[in-house]
Amino acid sequence: MDWAGFRFQDPVWLWAALLAPLVLAATWLRERHGRAIVFPGATRLRGAPKGWRVRLRHAPVVTAALGLVAASVALARPQQGSLKEQVTTRGVDIVVALDVSGSMAAEDFQPLNRISVAKEVVAEFVKHRPDDRIGLVVFAAKSLTKSPPTTDAAVLLRQLDDVHLDMLPDGTAIGSGLATALTRLRHSKARSRVIVLVTDGANNSGEIDPVTATDLAKAMEVRVYTIGVGRGGQVPMPMRVQDPFTGQVTRRTVMTEVEIDEDLLKKIADRTGGEFFRATDSASLRNIFDRIDHLEKSEIKLAAFRRYRELYFPVLLTSAAIFSLSGALWVVGLRVAPA
Repeated sequence: MDWAGFRFQDPVWLWAALLAPLVLAATWLRERHGRAIVFPGATRLRGAPKGWRVRLRHAPVVTAALGLVAASVALARPQQGSLKEQVTTRGVDIVVALDVSGSMAAEDFQPLNRISVAKEVVAEFVKHRPDDRIGLVVFAAKSLTKSPPTTDAAVLLRQLDDVHLDMLPDGTAIGSGLATALTRLRHSKARSRVIVLVTDGANNSGEIDPVTATDLAKAMEVRVYTIGVGRGGQVPMPMRVQDPFTGQVTRRTVMTEVEIDEDLLKKIADRTGGEFFRATDSASLRNIFDRIDHLEKSEIKLAAFRRYRELYFPVLLTSAAIFSLSGALWVVGLRVAPA
C-alpha cells in the first residue's frame, strides 16, 4: 500500500475511539466498587481455570470497545489515493538538413569519414529529444525528404541509417536543402521551429539560391543553425582509380582541396536568429549538437493529482461483526453485573 496516498476524509470521528477506554474504565470501576458480582454464566465455565473465568467475563465489554474503535475508524472514512500525472508538452519541431555530397567521404574524421560521424551524432541527438518532432532532409545536387518531422524515433533512425553517399547526383545545393527543410515545417504549429544545416562545402548547384531560402526562413520565423563540417584545404579523400592496362578498379586515398563557404553559413545563421558552428573533428561535432540541444529546450508542464477510493466499507463490516460478537457473548451470559 502506498501510505503516502492514505488519508481520512473525516478525521474528527477518530476522537470517538477515545470512548473505548472510557467504557473499559467504567466497567472496571463498577466491578471494583459494586456490592457483589453476579455471573449467571458461571456454570458454563465450571472446570475452567480461574484465570480464564476472569478474562472471559470481560469479553463482551472488551469486544464492544474494539467495535467502537472500528466504528470510529469507519466513520472517519479511510481512503487510498493513486497518483496520476498529466504531462503537457510544447515541443520543438526540428529538421536536420544533411549534406550527402561526395566531399562528405573525406576521411579527416578518423577513424570514420565525415558522413559516418555526422550520422552517428545526429542519431544521438534524436535519442536525446523524445518529446520533439524531428525530420530529416538530405541534399547534394538535389534535395530529398527522408522523413517529415515525427516523434517516432525508431522510424527516423531507420531512415537515417539508410542515408549514404551517391544516393543523389553529386554537388552541393545548400539553397535547395534549406528550402526543402522549410517545406517540412510549413504547417508546423510548434512554439519553436528549427533547422540544423550540416554541410562541408560551398553552394555550387540547385535551383534555389541560398539567400532566397534564407529570406524565406526569416519570414517563417524559423531559426537555422549552420554547421561547417571538416577542415578546409587539403583533406584525404578516397578515390576509385582504374588501371589503364588491366582495367581493374582500385581504391586510393588522395589529398583533395575542399573549401567551406563560412561566410554564407554565417549569413544564413545570423539572418534567421541561429548560430554558426565549425566542426573539425568528431568530438567538436558532438559538442555542437549538445549545445544546440541545450539552446532549443522543450517546455514541459507536469500536473499531478490523486484519485481516492473508499476503504471504510470493510472496516464498517468488521465493526458490525465485532458488535455482533459482543452481543452474542452478552446473551449467553458472559457479562459482569452488580448485585
